[in-house]
Amino acid sequence: MIELRHGPLSLDQCVAAVRGPGSGGIVTFAGMVRDHSDGKRVEFLEYEAYEPMALSMMQQVVDEVCQRWPVRGIAIQHRLGRLEISEDAVVIAIACPHRAEAFDACRYAIDRLKEIVPIWKKEHGESGEVWVGGPTLEEASTTPDRGRD
Repeated sequence: MIELRHGPLSLDQCVAAVRGPGSGGIVTFAGMVRDHSDGKRVEFLEYEAYEPMALSMMQQVVDEVCQRWPVRGIAIQHRLGRLEISEDAVVIAIACPHRAEAFDACRYAIDRLKEIVPIWKKEHGESGEVWVGGPTLEEASTTPDRGRD
């Protein structure tokens, strides 16, 4: 399951989508909106995406994860639009036969998603608004396969 949503995400739905008899471990990741960034107060975030390409690149992330680990199921949801403090921006669930594989696969998935998927974040806070991170469209289509620390 790969989804971009304009409403709340569901960790429970993601876990249910990957649960199965061949899985010994399910690892989840939830990325939330925090109230600060670079020492400054954040009031809320806005996420935008070039949706067709974002979905395609999310599928690329899934394909890469499945090539590297014995994945039994993977679900990724990413939120778009305005998000308040403590709301989930991204949720990932990955099921593998063993926990170590699931942990490694989940970490790779979130790192790779942030690296290549054309989703952009605008922080609104005490110092105004600023666009943060995200690949350019060119980077998203040409980024070589590499991990992040």
